[in-house]
Amino acid sequence: MSSEEAPSTSTAGDGKFHFAIDRGGTFTDVHCTLPTGRQIVTKLLSEDPANYPDAPTEGIRRILNDHDTATAASLARSYPRGAKVITSQIGSIRMGTTVATNALLERRGERMGLLITAGFRDLLSIGNQSRPDIFDLTCAAPGLLYEDVAEVDERVMLAGFCDEDKSPDEIAAQENSELSPMDDDDTGHPKAGVGPRLTGITGEKVI
Repeated sequence: MSSEEAPSTSTAGDGKFHFAIDRGGTFTDVHCTLPTGRQIVTKLLSEDPANYPDAPTEGIRRILNDHDTATAASLARSYPRGAKVITSQIGSIRMGTTVATNALLERRGERMGLLITAGFRDLLSIGNQSRPDIFDLTCAAPGLLYEDVAEVDERVMLAGFCDEDKSPDEIAAQENSELSPMDDDDTGHPKAGVGPRLTGITGEKVI
């Protein structure tokens, strides 16, 4: 798609290209303030593998290719498709995306579990009872994002104070325990405190 004039007043430019990009699930919008201060917008498909691997990069390339006019032959720059984009004329790039939000709404993200303080495993399931119509008995709650819960025996306290659920001897035993490697074999990874290792949803270790 070709670039269009942005509905805003041109201001004096600083000689650089400034990009603001919205990468959506279907379309990617690229707003650019040109070196002259003129503002333009271009739109392209977020997924078009037959023509480009990455929509934001392609949008930047197209604008630079159409509007980077070098004044001297020795400064001539080209922006062919498939080549690395020359960034010397770019002043800034800002980008936002709804891809992660869409993945949550459509339940297309990675499998996940929830680590939560012991005794609160049902906290997110219970929620706070907020709903559009408090008297609607047929209201259906959205499904949970996680598929398993692991309760963690933890408490954040001030130094010198004891957890009322543990005796001072139990706390001292934990504080003075020998550190153990993260993995069963000697891999050189940083060490972590003793305690049960939780197996993650995809098999990783959570310490």
